[in-house]
Amino acid sequence: MATKIFVNLPVKNLQKSMDFFSQLGYTFNAQFTDDKAACMVISEDIYSMLLLEPFFKTFTAKEISDAHKSTEVLIALSTDSRDNVDAMVNKAVAAGATETQQPQDHGFMYSRSFNDLDGHIWEILWMDESAVE
Repeated sequence: MATKIFVNLPVKNLQKSMDFFSQLGYTFNAQFTDDKAACMVISEDIYSMLLLEPFFKTFTAKEISDAHKSTEVLIALSTDSRDNVDAMVNKAVAAGATETQQPQDHGFMYSRSFNDLDGHIWEILWMDESAVE
């Protein structure tokens, strides 16, 4: 069995977050989605659990970081072309995200990143793996 990853993220408004990520083309697994949490399908083995903050707090005794003020994690997702990097980030910005920095172009690797509605940073990148050999 392949290892699956579930990135759990606290959100303030579950429906707004679901609407935002739906505009980026992501779907949700209804089996693991209710009024407190939504299971966003990123790929066959990668998911993001969007958890309303009070529900998220039931999994940890620590304070929830305010992602608008500090960064705890950078979520990096690869795509198969530079054009797809631009398309995804442009969709995110049109849906209400803010771009975090200027595009990073290293020739063999190209990336852009955005803050989602709750301030979590998502980096979208393309890399020519043959150039790394």
